[in-house]
Amino acid sequence: TRAARDGLRVILAQPGRHLGGLLSNGIMQWDAVSDHRRCPLFDEILRRIETHYRETYGPDSPEHRSSQFRIDRHPTGLVEPRVAERVLTDLAVGSGAMVWTGWAVEQVSRVGRVITEARLREVAGKRCRAVQASVFIDASYEADLAAVAGADYRVGREGHDEHDEPHAGRVFTRLEHGVVAPQEAVDGVFRMHPYASRLGAVDPQSPRIADCAIQAYNDRPCLTRDLANRIDLDRPPDGYDAHAYRRYTRRYLSHGDRFVLNHKATFNAPILPGENWGYPDGSREVRATIAKRHRSFALGLIYFLQNDASIPRDQREAHQQWGLPADEFVDNSHVPYEIYVRETRRIVGRHVLTENDLTATPGSIRPRCFDDSIGFTDWYMDSHSCSRDIGTWGPGDEHAGSADFPYDGKLILTDQMRPGLIPYRCMLPIDIDNLLVPVCLSTTHVAWGAVRLEPCWIHLGEVAGTAASLSISQRTTPAALSVSTLQQRLLSDGASIAFFNQHVELRTHVRRAEMEMAACHGHARSYDAEPPEP
Repeated sequence: TRAARDGLRVILAQPGRHLGGLLSNGIMQWDAVSDHRRCPLFDEILRRIETHYRETYGPDSPEHRSSQFRIDRHPTGLVEPRVAERVLTDLAVGSGAMVWTGWAVEQVSRVGRVITEARLREVAGKRCRAVQASVFIDASYEADLAAVAGADYRVGREGHDEHDEPHAGRVFTRLEHGVVAPQEAVDGVFRMHPYASRLGAVDPQSPRIADCAIQAYNDRPCLTRDLANRIDLDRPPDGYDAHAYRRYTRRYLSHGDRFVLNHKATFNAPILPGENWGYPDGSREVRATIAKRHRSFALGLIYFLQNDASIPRDQREAHQQWGLPADEFVDNSHVPYEIYVRETRRIVGRHVLTENDLTATPGSIRPRCFDDSIGFTDWYMDSHSCSRDIGTWGPGDEHAGSADFPYDGKLILTDQMRPGLIPYRCMLPIDIDNLLVPVCLSTTHVAWGAVRLEPCWIHLGEVAGTAASLSISQRTTPAALSVSTLQQRLLSDGASIAFFNQHVELRTHVRRAEMEMAACHGHARSYDAEPPEP
């Protein structure tokens, strides 16, 4: 969208038929602990969503209030999948980009370090298209274009010894719930909403070795309790096995009214640790099989909670208030088009962002500074479980609850969380000069947990579009583009490249750009905005 608005000829191609990624596929909430409207396109998306609910339901209606992006609660804001899809589709189409849905990358041609052509194949047909371009952007969840182009990438967990990360490798953990963290957010050291869970002890016998494990996926059906819009599950899905759910403890349909918008809520309970390891490098058929398994498990859990005799009657009756919404995913049996693909490939870029880059440096509340920063993190490093194995008690069911350390790789590093900087180099593959990767960027498995959220990806996507525009106008490649030129353009457009508590006040501050650049160069000791000395 940003590149097209700059006047470039842009083709946006994707295998699915619906734009919007997970925002259009059931997540319903902004995973953010800050209300920083970090870049112009994110601000515009939020305004379009809030305008829809204000005009449809009235100013200060429950729907309008729930859609507002605010820091005084978690989640910071909600949106229905169909509304998100319409807003994001209008944004892309309205920018002038040519949108090709139902096309997947098949082959890439390179001349040395430069991609010259991408060959696309129709997903539901036999046609092929060849696209020549000066700059390519891989903004997918799977990094298929980058992989086919020959970019180096990683899948799985790095070992503890590779980057000296405290939580790297195969670690067994337990969590502490009801403990608000980090304390710095409670105390106002940085302006963020604290979280009510944190990592507990880590099994000292954890091997901490590298492996191919990635965090669990799930299907995120949208549910409704509006009887006029509700479709009930009158039978279980194919392959339903009630016994599998009796040993499963993530048994809920909604987290409460603060997660409900227009009588709808997201359904985040069903996960299948370990059953997604074949997805990142899998064929289209393998990925489809994994997606089908996750969808079936999610629908089966709904049916189980509403019908199984092992569930107390009052709980069953409460669960029976929920069903699939008739006005969502209307051409897909009212279930999401895509599953929640939380982690796949991560390119090996010109910098690898690590856990240590996102924790406070000695003598400062801020993490490591990067003079090529083009964005920031505002979420804690987190990961769902990577397998069902448990700690020192040996293999078993993740949800059995009998072990001291019941989770393999589940991390909620709220105590360690600091708003950190993201270097431009993380979007640049080592050996390809005209490819930008704003989603599957260069991080370790642990650091990935801080960047894998939609607000951050929207921000990085706009950066990629801006970098592409500048590269073409200056007749160079994204890899050779002057970072200071890119930063100046981002700042002049209203994007942030560093986090400050006073981000609202800074929007119109005459020295905003100077303060953000100073933070990137290590001249900001706190998160409070103060003009640097000359």
